[in-house]
Amino acid sequence: MYDYAVIGGGIVGLSTAHAIKKKDPDARVAVIDKEKSISIHQTGRNSGVIHSGVYYKPGSLKARMAVQGRQSMVDFCEKNDIPHDVCGKVLVATEKEELPRMKALYERVQENGWNVTRIDRDELKEIEPYVDGIAGLRVPTTGIVDYKQVSQKLKELLEAAGVDILLGQPVRDLHENKEEVVIDLPGKNVRARYVVNCAGLFSDRIVKMAGIHSELRIIPFRGEYFKLKEEKSHLVKGLIYPIPNPDFPFLGVHLTKTLDGGVHAGPNAVLTFKREGYRKTDFDWRDTRDILSFHGFWKMAGSNMKEGMKEMVRSFHRKSFVKSLQRLVPSIEPEDVLPSDAGVRAQAMLKDGKLVDDFYIISGKRTVHICNAPSPAATASLEIGKEIAERLPERSYAIAK
Repeated sequence: MYDYAVIGGGIVGLSTAHAIKKKDPDARVAVIDKEKSISIHQTGRNSGVIHSGVYYKPGSLKARMAVQGRQSMVDFCEKNDIPHDVCGKVLVATEKEELPRMKALYERVQENGWNVTRIDRDELKEIEPYVDGIAGLRVPTTGIVDYKQVSQKLKELLEAAGVDILLGQPVRDLHENKEEVVIDLPGKNVRARYVVNCAGLFSDRIVKMAGIHSELRIIPFRGEYFKLKEEKSHLVKGLIYPIPNPDFPFLGVHLTKTLDGGVHAGPNAVLTFKREGYRKTDFDWRDTRDILSFHGFWKMAGSNMKEGMKEMVRSFHRKSFVKSLQRLVPSIEPEDVLPSDAGVRAQAMLKDGKLVDDFYIISGKRTVHICNAPSPAATASLEIGKEIAERLPERSYAIAK
């Protein structure tokens, strides 16, 4: 019998288990994951950015946890000798039409007291000599890290603290009673007084297993990346982002320096018909049925058709993808980019077609479900873990029940 079981071996699940053990070192804790190794999906397939929280609505969980999480992540890396680089980023306005959006974003971050400065064309050129922009915002607190290395360190700390890491164990069902939750795994059952669902792309299905009615559905979007050829990596000194379009839920194609000196370009955001569909040809009947049978998907598709088609074109036409990069760095040519590993974003959607903009947590009697934790969840993971640990009942309370 465990006191707490965490479903999901990504960085959010590992951070949650870590926070539970810090709060109660004597608690019996397990982390359960269907894969044979940790953090191979969203955690291991992102651009490695330590976000600063400038995009997110003031007062939201994303805003608070990204700001606090950025510092927590940097502190964790420093304490555990994990390579990272607080290199800063620029958000670039390339057309006059973007200036009002940039001004609105700047005013919002100023209200929150975040460290962001406006820069003109000359200042932009000093930071990123190859960028072609008319103005920008400078965010010095943004950084980069390999989140798989962070996850590996968390796993080592958890195992040293006596946490059981149960890999290759897909959850088939949950059965909750007054005293415990029984987790049905292949060939055995695991019993825990409380369960935390950090299953990412499959979090909505775990919610359903727990007997909780929710109108939320996970809709998977594949993010496709390219990388610059080594001889072109000098074109990017740090992180280069466009001014976000508030009418579209994704940040747009951007350029990110990596710790090994390379440069990632992307991602775009295209619907995939498999929750772990990292290739264009990937397809799963159940995942596709879940998408096409969901009324909210059709409402979202209708209202975002124009931007969605642009993303699809970029997916199948490399020159269109590169054209998006050229708006930021004109000297990048189609032959300068090479395909890189794709990722899939577990995006929660509501029945009315709205994409859930904030982290979304559902609490049951003996279960807590993190049902929307896309970017900046990796940055905020340590803070998400603390939040969940605080929401869970004390172990003595659980035993008394």
